[in-house]
Amino acid sequence: MKFTFDGLNDQQVEKSRIEFGSNAVSSQVVETFWSKLFDNFKDPIIIILIIALAVTVLLTIFGYSEWYEGVGIALAVFAATFVATWSEHSNETAFQKLLEEASLIQVKTFRNKHLTEISINELVVGDSILLQPGDTIPADGLLIAGHLEVSEAAMTGESEPIKKKSLKSDENIADENRLFRATLIEDGEAVMRVTAVGDKTKYGETMKELISAEDRLSPLQEKLKVLGGQISMFGYIGAAFIFVAFMLNNIFINPNPGVDSLMSYFAQDAGLILTDVTTAAILAIIVIVVAVPEGLPMMIAMVLALNMKKLLSIKVLVRKLLGIETAGSLTLLFSDKTGTLTQGQLAVEVFLTGGAQHYPTLDKIPTPIRQLTAFSLRNNTSAIIDLSDETAPKMVGADRTDQAMLRFITPLLKQETPIDIVDVVPFSSARKFSATQVTGEHNLTLIKGAPEVLLKNCTHYLDDQGNKVALDTLQSLETEMSQLSRRAMRLLAVAISNNPITDNKELPNELTLLGIFGIRDKIRQESQQAVHVAKSAKIHVIMITGDAKETAQAIAQDIGLFSEDKEGKILTSAELAALSDDEVKQLLPHLYVVSRAFPTDKSRLVRLAKEQGWVVGMTGDGVNDAPAVKNADVGFSMGSGTEMTKESSDIVILDDNFASLTKAVLYGRTLFKSIRKFLIFQLTVSISAVLVAFLGPFFGFDLPLTMTQLLWLNIIMDTLAGLAFAGEAALPRYMLEKPIPKDAPLINGEMWSSVLLNGTIVALLSVIFLMSDFTRQLFTGGHAAGTLEAEASFLTAFFAFFVLIHVFNTFNARTQSLNLFEHILENKLFLPIIAIIIVVQVFMISFGGEIMRTVGLLPQEWGYVLLLALILIPLDLIRKLVRNLYFGNPVLHNE
Repeated sequence: MKFTFDGLNDQQVEKSRIEFGSNAVSSQVVETFWSKLFDNFKDPIIIILIIALAVTVLLTIFGYSEWYEGVGIALAVFAATFVATWSEHSNETAFQKLLEEASLIQVKTFRNKHLTEISINELVVGDSILLQPGDTIPADGLLIAGHLEVSEAAMTGESEPIKKKSLKSDENIADENRLFRATLIEDGEAVMRVTAVGDKTKYGETMKELISAEDRLSPLQEKLKVLGGQISMFGYIGAAFIFVAFMLNNIFINPNPGVDSLMSYFAQDAGLILTDVTTAAILAIIVIVVAVPEGLPMMIAMVLALNMKKLLSIKVLVRKLLGIETAGSLTLLFSDKTGTLTQGQLAVEVFLTGGAQHYPTLDKIPTPIRQLTAFSLRNNTSAIIDLSDETAPKMVGADRTDQAMLRFITPLLKQETPIDIVDVVPFSSARKFSATQVTGEHNLTLIKGAPEVLLKNCTHYLDDQGNKVALDTLQSLETEMSQLSRRAMRLLAVAISNNPITDNKELPNELTLLGIFGIRDKIRQESQQAVHVAKSAKIHVIMITGDAKETAQAIAQDIGLFSEDKEGKILTSAELAALSDDEVKQLLPHLYVVSRAFPTDKSRLVRLAKEQGWVVGMTGDGVNDAPAVKNADVGFSMGSGTEMTKESSDIVILDDNFASLTKAVLYGRTLFKSIRKFLIFQLTVSISAVLVAFLGPFFGFDLPLTMTQLLWLNIIMDTLAGLAFAGEAALPRYMLEKPIPKDAPLINGEMWSSVLLNGTIVALLSVIFLMSDFTRQLFTGGHAAGTLEAEASFLTAFFAFFVLIHVFNTFNARTQSLNLFEHILENKLFLPIIAIIIVVQVFMISFGGEIMRTVGLLPQEWGYVLLLALILIPLDLIRKLVRNLYFGNPVLHNE
């Protein structure tokens, strides 16, 4: 079709741009690196660390603490916030680059009496745009020449294309004349006059609403907020107890010479009192520092970043790091049908022969039927077939049903046979068939159309050998066709006849049936398994679609969303609208499908589900989905979706595949488990260190572990341990467990049993180590017992023991199983990092000197330390064995 328009000239373009603006759409404000960094400082754990840093700096100023202790806390704060900020900022930068590349669309526009290509952002009101199949409409406007079939699924969710026609000068503007930005041209060629650009388009108006939407806390952030408060309270109470305990010990239990009462204590030299108070304050600060898991923010940042990279390798782009964790907590998922559970285009699912035999693929169809059917489809079509790409031929001018059948016979499209076309009967809704009479290799009339029309004139069908067999009864065929119809398939029959086309263009008599095509939006191969995985993970999946109720029900049953014999509700949008909010909330656990859905339905369902306490996920690809995607706890957008929906989402499913979505859930659960494993390790360190700091003064050790040593343990060692846990394998069995409830504590009963018992055991072993003459004789550094050098070696050995017993506890913490080496090689980081921790610890003890309060140990002393540190492993295995006997094995229970 040839169109000629003068278009706007340069002066008119500039005037229009000044008056109506450009076609650029406002996007969500992208946070700068520094604003993200500032926000990360609001993390509750980081705030506690900053308070501990401030107190340490004050102690340093007054000479009661060393400068490197404050530096250690500062480095922990900086490292944790910087890693999280850098990971999220770099991913967001990459995402914005993808959006920019996607927006570099060139539009064919009439300007200065010529057809030229300009950037989409350069369009102005009044421009005349040439639109062709495959184009995305770049602005709102009116059709002024030609005709189109437009998919408005991005705006309305309706999968069927809408016919649009040009506006006549004497007509009022109707919906069939209007075109909207972000919708897709499926067929036809036309010219559009731009009437609205940029933020004034419907697309732009929706984007502005999204920009104003509020962010929300993820379940992990909420749990961390609670944990931060609990840790603060534990630290403050513990610090107060230790301060009081130390002072009571120095006043009543182990007083200075001449002190026998409270009065006499305060009567002594003020310098001695100040020394006691200062030491007690330092011990209290140590407790706060130990109680705070300094490595936790760093560990979370690392595990999020590592999982983000793993997900990207399986076509899942995480825009917001905490989106991974939220995905792992999902309890309810609203999923699109088209393009997510299905392929998003019509395809042949089955070929039914006249003998009522089913064939799912072309190669399975008997050769004689296959060849003649392909010949009939090739030559009875209005499509122009472009075979320049043999694997993906283009069909110009064919409707979606015709395209589906031609794609089905793609391997045979190139088998051209010399023919002449004698006559043609084009398809019409009145006739319900099309026909082409040909001569040449075959002298036949080729017919395709509605089965109920063609079968009335069918007298024969072809058998598997290509022989004509009388079609005496239609009963078996009609039974099979009825079953296919119940599966929401469109049926189209293909037949041939030796009779020519008559002048009145009626359907020929004595037709021979070649077969019947069952066509529908084909279900993705992975969808059924992926839905099964989601249901096994106790995630309630509700499919939302613009399709008819019958179609939606058939797809839902085929993918295993629910079965006919199971109680389940399928509602249309109208039926949903008739229910009150309370009724919908009661219905949600039994609702599986919403058909003929509108964008407002999605937003309402997300709101009501969140009010009920569900952790809600929403998938979407169109402009109409963006508000619901934005407001869900975790929003999933499709890679082929609109830029608006991608910007509204937390996670982009690059391959539009529901199976990739379940992978995001698996990695989210793995992340949560990794954090819990680290907390078991970290809190065991905290409990044991607090107890040692509390009990030490009562056994004659004011500082069994210095603040520097505890910082080294909490920051450096914990950070490396966090990295080891960050690489834990995503085990399929995690998808057999129930989601963690939103209000469930981060630390559960099983974790507390491990933390409290092992922390207490380590503290008791530490006291025994410090008080035992046997251990004092083992660790003298070759010096005479009782000397300062022997004492230095003994305290160094205790520090090494305390560190290594916790290093070996990582094996206990990483699994609930009795098999400590379960899947250990699948975490490629774990063993190397444990080895690095041990090597670094040996180095720091050997060369730490005054800063670490250490001296070098002899080789045999290192051997003794390693043997003593291993004691915790069999003790924890006994705990797990008792747990399994009396409370059940949590690993088997979860499966």
